[in-house]
Amino acid sequence: MNARTLVLVLTAAAALAACEPIPAEPLPVEVPDDCRASAYQGLVGQPISVLAAMTFPIGTRQIGPDDSVTADFRPDRLNIEYGRTGRIEKISCF
Repeated sequence: MNARTLVLVLTAAAALAACEPIPAEPLPVEVPDDCRASAYQGLVGQPISVLAAMTFPIGTRQIGPDDSVTADFRPDRLNIEYGRTGRIEKISCF
């Protein structure tokens, strides 16, 4: 193999190595909304004091930054999480 052929082979190999397939965007995962958390998303960012005037389904948990919670998973249970600032950060089912 002469030098010119070697250069062509190495160039072709380098070009093929650079042709990695681009990973496809992952499909969005549909999150079940058994506890109707989507209906309460407008509360995110609000102070926790707004919760006092509201009624929620039985079993709803208000979870603070240092609160312990059980590890049992109940997709029908509404969870309202707030941070150290006293503002609601997340509303979800678990």
